[in-house]
This record gives sequence, structure tokens and C-alpha cells, in this order.
Amino acid sequence: MQSLRWRAVTALVVLVLGLAYMLPSIPGFKESAIGKILPGDSINLGLDLKGGINLTLGVDMDTAMDNNLARLGDDLKAVARDKEIFVLRPTVLNESQIEVVLLKSEQKEAFEEVITKYTQFTIDDTKLMDGGKEEYILSISPQYRSDIEKLTMEQAIKTIRNRIDQFGVAEPDIRRQQDNRIQVQLPGLQDPERAIKIIGQTAHLEFKMVDDTADVAKAKKGILAPGRELSVLLKKLPSGDYAETPIVLKRDAVLTGEYVTDAKVLLDNWNAPYVSITFNARGGNIFTNLTTDNVNKRMAIVLDGKVYSAPVIQERISGGRASITGQFSREEARDLAVVLRAGSLPAPVEILEQRTVGPSLGQESIDNGIMSAFIGMIMVLGFMAIYYGIAGLVADVVLCINIMLIMGGLAAFGATLTLPGIAGIILTIGMAVDANVIIFERIREELRRGLSASQAVAEGYGRATLTILDANVTTVIAAVILYQFGTGPVRGFAVTLTLGIITSMFTAIFVSRIMFDLYLKSRSDSAKLSI
Repeated sequence: MQSLRWRAVTALVVLVLGLAYMLPSIPGFKESAIGKILPGDSINLGLDLKGGINLTLGVDMDTAMDNNLARLGDDLKAVARDKEIFVLRPTVLNESQIEVVLLKSEQKEAFEEVITKYTQFTIDDTKLMDGGKEEYILSISPQYRSDIEKLTMEQAIKTIRNRIDQFGVAEPDIRRQQDNRIQVQLPGLQDPERAIKIIGQTAHLEFKMVDDTADVAKAKKGILAPGRELSVLLKKLPSGDYAETPIVLKRDAVLTGEYVTDAKVLLDNWNAPYVSITFNARGGNIFTNLTTDNVNKRMAIVLDGKVYSAPVIQERISGGRASITGQFSREEARDLAVVLRAGSLPAPVEILEQRTVGPSLGQESIDNGIMSAFIGMIMVLGFMAIYYGIAGLVADVVLCINIMLIMGGLAAFGATLTLPGIAGIILTIGMAVDANVIIFERIREELRRGLSASQAVAEGYGRATLTILDANVTTVIAAVILYQFGTGPVRGFAVTLTLGIITSMFTAIFVSRIMFDLYLKSRSDSAKLSI
């Protein structure tokens, strides 16, 4: 008696929670007075149901490796300089090798001691050059390259997710695929061009000094002094297009976007939008020293290789803040602030595939899926009631509870419902009564042996439970593997299948047993069971 009471209370608590999370998914219910106090939210619909954009991005891993090697080479040069060992700026030869020239060969032993501290590098070759210089060819190990590729993909996915979250897309699906690809699904988004611009923008921010003494005409012909580069200064035209003016910069960046902690859109005195950026403590100190040492000189603000503005430093600027102006529209300034806040991509990305799914297709899929589930459920309910009598009605009740718990679980865990997910629910409807069928047939056998109704129910549940658990655990393992290695639609199927199996075992074994015990408790031991 005590056991039955606690089992009933446990089942009731689970059912109330499932109902509380399921009800907000009913259209219009969330806006009601009761809906506002319930913890659940409406079920998230996938791309195939809600419509939206599907993108496949390719990450330029060669560029990522080149950038990483360049940073390693610069760091090696800085460490050597601190020890008064002077080398030329390292040159990236390919995706796994760099060339470093030691200016004084007599410092060879000391320099090689510095190299040994960089476990990423191995010395492939050395060669004595004219003028007493020593050339080193350094390469990275395959394991280090693999680690960098993995880190690059993780950072790219994190950056893209941060940008999309600030863009305001609900439940984006972002996952890594083979061959350095990333799949991005944006349900409900109908502006693909803006999404692509925000997602694909590398947003590599640099501050470089302008060389106003350089001859731009010669620079356009490729004649540049060492440590200089030719870039373009963008100026927005009344038509909305940008005019490009050649400008010569000092190649080495004096400050980069890695020190940026915040970016937001503000309005200047003429009500024109600009992007205000805030540096961290180290970046703020660098910027203060930079403006102190370069008063009356021009500093270029470079984003993805293009100069958006090149203002003259009028005075020392402290406080760790700077501004990016460029005659932006409000939307352009807002999008630029988004990508700067989210951070720069570790490597350029290319849109390999783009598909737009219309919401009308999604609604048609929802309607067809609901109709399929409804028809399947009615047929199962009818069969169970006709074939098993009162016991069949018990199975019908727990099947309805099972569907409610599945929907509540999807809402509670924030899972995304897809078209294959609806197929998983339909499959669960058939599988849910399978456990009841096993139990009922076992109870029938015990009744034929002459046991009373209560004894037959106890024996039937006791003997059938292990069989049901064994069968369902193997299915759950298969579903988990599908979720781990599958893509969006397959994962949607795996989610609803796993959730459906768990809830069906709870309702078929636990809840239905409570209903049988309550039914038999109100009757004498000699009463017959309709099964």
C-alpha cells in the first residue's frame, strides 16, 4: 500500500512536469495568463519545418597554417632579440616550413638553444650564406599541424556561433563536417545575403601606421621600400558604393583586434554612425603609447586587408578606446560591431553551398507529419482497445501520456524538432505499445496457469520487465550512435527516438502497473481481468 502511494505520487509529479513543458508548445497558449508562469517554452522547429538557410562553409586551412607559422616565426624572432640574437623577419615557405636568417653565424649555438625551446619546430637544414649569415629551414611536426587544424576548426565554429547569437537567430545548428567544412543551419532566417556577410567576414582588425613619404605611383608598380605594403583606402560614395584609393602602409601591425573587448555603434555630432571599440588593459596601454609616440602622423584602421579610415593622431589618446569611421550605414556599422565583438575568424571561409528553405514547405511538412502521427495513433489505439479490452484501454492511456512526455521533453531540453524527428515520434507510437503487448501476453499465460488477477499482473510485469529493458537499451545505444555521428536530420530522428524509448519504458512499465494495481485494489481477489 505504501509502495503504491509513492509510485503514484512519483508518476503524478512526472506527468505534471511533462504537461507544464508541453502546454506552451500549443499555439497561443504561451501568451495566456497560465502560459506566462509555466517554465516551458515552445518547441524549437528545425530548418526543414520552419524554413530558413542552410550553408556549407569551407575553412581555408592553408591560410590558417601560414598565419600560425608567421606568428610562431615572429615570436621566435622576438625571443631571440631579447637575448641580443638578431635574425631577419622569418619567411613562410609553405604550410609546414619557415626560413629564418641569423645575421651573425657566431651566434649559431645560442640561437639553436632558443629554437630547442620551441618544441613545435625541428631544424630541417642549415646553410652558411654570404656575409657571415646562417640560413635555417624549420618545419613543424605532423602532430602539431593536426592540433592546429583542430584548434582552427573549433575557433571558427565558436566565432561563427557567437556572431549568429548576436544576429538573433533562434536555435542555430552549427557543426563540423569532414574536409574542413562547417554546416550552418539558420531556421527562420530569410535574409541570406546579410547572414553570409556576417558569418563569412574574417574581421581581422589591425592598426598600421601610414607611410606618407612613400611614392604611391611607384608603389602601384610594385616598387616598395622594405617593410612597406600597398593597400586601399575605402571611401563611401553617395550611391552607396565604395571608391578605393591606393595607400602605402608599414607592413607590421602596431595593434591587432585580439585586444578588443567590446564594440558598439554610436552616433557622431552629424548623427552619422561609427563603431566605438574598447581595448583590454594591455591593448589600452599599447594604444596610449602608440598615440603618444606618433602625434601628427596618420594611423590606418585596417579590416580584412582594407583601410576603412586613416585619421591623423592629433594628441595622446588614453582610456583604451578607439573609433572606426567610414561613412557606414546603421546596418553596416551594427554588423561590423557584431563581428568585432564575436572575434575574428582564424582563417578565411568560403561559402561552398547555400540553400534556402521556404516556410510554406515547412508548414506543409508539419501538417503532413501531424496527420501521419494522428492516423497511426488512432489505428494503434483502436487495435489495443479491441484486442485487449480494459487492459488495451490502459495501454491507450499510457500511450497518450507517452506522447505528452515526449513533447514536454523536447521543450524542456531545448531540442529541435525536425521532419525525421516527427518520423521518430511516429515510430515510437508503434514501439511504445510493444512493451505493453509483451506484458499483456505474459499476464495471459499466468492467468491460464490458474493464478489470480493480482498474482498474474505481478508475475507478468516481473518476468517481462527485463526482456523489455534489454530490447530497448540496444535501441537506445543505436540511437546514441546515430546522434553522435549523424548530421542534422539524422540527429533529429535520434533525439525523438531516444526520448520516446525512455518515456515509453516509464509509461509502459511504471505508469501502467500503477493503473493495474489501482484497478485491482478496488476489486476482490477473485475478480477477473479483461485482457
